[in-house]
Amino acid sequence: MVQLTKDIQPRGIASAYVVTPFDEGKKILEADGYHIISAEENARLRAQEGKDADVSRNGNWIKEGFLYIPKKGKFLTKNSPVMDNSVEATQAHRKGNEFYLTDTQVESGLANSVKLKDRDFSIPTNRFGDDEVTAFAFGNSAKPYGNFLREAGIKEMLVYMVDNIEDKPFARQAWFFRLGYWSGLLGGRLLGYGYRVRGVCEDASASEPLQKILYKPSDLDILRKVRTGDLAPKKLEKILARFS
Repeated sequence: MVQLTKDIQPRGIASAYVVTPFDEGKKILEADGYHIISAEENARLRAQEGKDADVSRNGNWIKEGFLYIPKKGKFLTKNSPVMDNSVEATQAHRKGNEFYLTDTQVESGLANSVKLKDRDFSIPTNRFGDDEVTAFAFGNSAKPYGNFLREAGIKEMLVYMVDNIEDKPFARQAWFFRLGYWSGLLGGRLLGYGYRVRGVCEDASASEPLQKILYKPSDLDILRKVRTGDLAPKKLEKILARFS
C-alpha cells in the first residue's frame, strides 16, 4: 500500500508527498484535499522550512511542465497538459514513449508559458528576480528564493531539457531537484516510476487564505533581520500580529 507522508503540518498550509507513479500520486493527494505543488509554492516551502528540511533535501514533481514544439521551440508552462491527462501521460512513459499533444493541448500550454533556450542552461541565483524564466517560474518569490539558495551556497540553478525536438509536439512534467549541485528543473520521462509527488493544501482552521499565509516576498528579508537583531521591535510586533 502506498503511504501518504504528511511531513509539513498546518501553519496556514500543509504539505504531503507520496512516493509512487505520478498518476497514482496525484489521485491520492487530491483525494486527501491536496493539489500538486507549484514551483512557487515549493520554493516558498523550502525557504520556510530551511535548507536542511526534507522538502529541501529531496526533489519532487511540480505542476509546471515542459513543452517541445516543432518549429517553435521549448517552453516552460504553468498549463501542463500532463495535469489533465496524468493517466495517459504516465502510461506513455511506462511504455518508453513521449506524451504527444493535440493542437488544442499545444495552444493551451503555450497560453501561459515562457520560451526557453535551445539547450541546457543555468541562471545565477542573484538574478532570479530579473531573469525571465525564474520570474515566471517562481513569481513574486523569485528574488527571495534566489537569496535563499545563495545563502545555502548555491550560485546558479540549472534547467535541463531534451536536446532535440521530435516532429510531433510533446510534453514532460517538471521535476524540481533537491538543493545541491543539481538544483534546478528537469522535464523527465519518468512519470511511471516511484518518485515523490508533493501536494499542498490550505489549513481549514486558518483565519487567512493560503496566498496570504504562505510567505510574502518580503518575509525572507524580515526573517533575516529577526535572526540578526536588526528588526525594530515595533515592526516585529506588527508582523507577528498578522499571524495571530
